[in-house]
Amino acid sequence: MADFGDADGAEIEYRSQKTGDRMEFENVLKKYFDKLYTEIEFVKKTYNALRELGFNDDNTIAATCICRDEISQTLRSIIKHMWGEAFNLSSLAGMFFAGKTGLAAAMHHAPIEGGKERYVFYALPHIAIDSEGHLGTCRRTGREGKSVACGALDSFQKEMSDGRVNLTMDNEDVEQSLIRMRLLREIQYGHVPDLLELTRITQTVIQADLENTIKKVVHIEKSNYAVITGIQIHSAESNYVSPEACYAVVDGERTELRV
Repeated sequence: MADFGDADGAEIEYRSQKTGDRMEFENVLKKYFDKLYTEIEFVKKTYNALRELGFNDDNTIAATCICRDEISQTLRSIIKHMWGEAFNLSSLAGMFFAGKTGLAAAMHHAPIEGGKERYVFYALPHIAIDSEGHLGTCRRTGREGKSVACGALDSFQKEMSDGRVNLTMDNEDVEQSLIRMRLLREIQYGHVPDLLELTRITQTVIQADLENTIKKVVHIEKSNYAVITGIQIHSAESNYVSPEACYAVVDGERTELRV
């Protein structure tokens, strides 16, 4: 008769390890993020809140400003499922580098209903948390060892830590050059933020740059729009969103969304 004692013990130990890792991951989430939704919950909540203000998938076009990273595209897919095809404003780290020309292009694509165009902008940087609760690390299918997210922000953070930040424009690395130049404007001289703080700084910068460009491009007399911001969080089991500013401007009046 086979002896399964050791196997059973190993299985119990394995389950215990998984439970411990999950608790550590959840502790990190609760420590750093006040409110969390799965990506599906987040997009559904924002869609339902905006529907009450006259936005829907028939009369509105969505635009996304998220990182180019393939692990971020789950959010883009969900937005597409809820809103239909979305205009892509994305750059590395989710930075808004499309500028006035990019935003103006998006602003000519929405249906016109009741004399109004309607737009919803989703703008989020991202960060990973592995199963052990380590910020910035993840595993990618088919690759050994750990990876990082956001890789562009992680690279910039390491440059700051090493005290060697290249502030010249590298025409063979334009987006990363722009990331350095734009984010350093928001970081006190001599301070080196960790990856989470840098991600939060990035979120505020993306929102500020998008809002500044909206003011210059969007004509509120003919367009209603919504701005949906937050941080996308990757884990081994699911992706989440920690919401930040979420609001709509309808007939020139700003309404905060209940998200």
